[in-house]
Amino acid sequence: MQNLTDVLELELCAILKSSNDNIVITDGNGIVLRASPNCLSIYGKEVSYLIGKSVYQLEKENIFSPSVTAKVLKERKEIQVMQRTPTGRVVMATGVPVFDKQNNIIRVISFSHDLTELERLKEDYEKLRRQMEHYQIEMEELKQENIVIQSKVMQRIWKLVHRVAKSDATVLFLGESGVGKNVFARALHQNSPRRNQPFIEVNCSAIPESLFESEMFGYEKGSFTGAQKTGKPGLIELADKGTLFLDEIGELPLSMQAKLLKVLQEKKVTRVGGIKERTIDFRLIASTNQNLEEMVKQGKFRQDLFYRLHVIPIYVPALRERKEDIFMLAQYFLEKFNKKYQTDKYFHPSIVDHLIHYDWPGNVRELENMIERLVITSETKAIYPEYLPFSIQKYPESTQSNQWLEKEKEPTTLKEAIEQVERQWLLRAAKQCKTTYEMADYLGISQPTVVRKLKKYGVNSKMD
Repeated sequence: MQNLTDVLELELCAILKSSNDNIVITDGNGIVLRASPNCLSIYGKEVSYLIGKSVYQLEKENIFSPSVTAKVLKERKEIQVMQRTPTGRVVMATGVPVFDKQNNIIRVISFSHDLTELERLKEDYEKLRRQMEHYQIEMEELKQENIVIQSKVMQRIWKLVHRVAKSDATVLFLGESGVGKNVFARALHQNSPRRNQPFIEVNCSAIPESLFESEMFGYEKGSFTGAQKTGKPGLIELADKGTLFLDEIGELPLSMQAKLLKVLQEKKVTRVGGIKERTIDFRLIASTNQNLEEMVKQGKFRQDLFYRLHVIPIYVPALRERKEDIFMLAQYFLEKFNKKYQTDKYFHPSIVDHLIHYDWPGNVRELENMIERLVITSETKAIYPEYLPFSIQKYPESTQSNQWLEKEKEPTTLKEAIEQVERQWLLRAAKQCKTTYEMADYLGISQPTVVRKLKKYGVNSKMD
């Protein structure tokens, strides 16, 4: 039968070997008597190297930096210090003195807890916080001008708009209906030296041809039956010192194209029924969803006017050509209509692929209208795929990609809602990534955090 000393020795060895913390035991002079095997991974030295050495010597070698044991021996009380080890670890070391009956220190036991992962998490958090602050500032700046962009192509367009805004050059926005040409036109005006002057928007397709001349150039009193007695300034005249935006200029009647060209060349306008020329100072912005070059070939658009307009052409791509913007825009519109209708709806993660894979023939305008409809008609706070219009629900690619997502019960607290979203994003990442490192990059968090959250939410993963 083993004696008590042997049992205690076995117990101490078991504690040193199994402890997650590194344990170092010294005598009253600071000579290392015992150490945990994991000192190699934390301090970069084998146990055999530490045994018999003084903590003061090890401190000089920067192995214990600083030595918690040395501080305990000096101050004769429990001490806690932060250490940075030769292996790059961040360690919280706690030293505890052991006194004999004469109040002499006979042992110092130190426990070193590895905080490296915690420090990394703090650094990751701080990095994400700075990024979020940066994005928040950008988002607030863009929201002021109703611009929401994520894709590189739209970022290039945004930078180009800012550059040309400083000049008075004519800008022609090209692109399909609903892509946001008018939004960029307003942003261009707001960033120009004329920002405090009028911005006059004219939808060329909405004014009947019979009224176009009087609306654009104005009229003098008594110039025709039904005219105001005092006359009326035209839209071009109202744009004096500001910006004139001709939306859908491809719809401009041929008869008006020549007169508009004259105004652009001379910067003078004569009202209908009048003889007095008025000098007008304005910056022209135009947009169209038509191929003006083809219209010139067909004789439907004046070539000289085309070249006058085609000074700085900017093509705004369709929403299907910049899918990175779709969900960001959807979130923007959701926030907008939540505020308008005083609701707090949110997107269930399973809806994301439906939105991204749909072609959006009506572009941003179609997306905005659909989000407003969802906010009004959805029965739950979470907006699920079944609330989407059938044309988007039945989209084959999105339907297949969402089969792995689980529909969960409606959360009753903010904590449950956050956990539900976290779990669904983990499922999404697990499906699309091969390793937990890829998942970490996909989700924008550290790999240990991915592993921990997989365990927390019970997401099965055979990844390394």
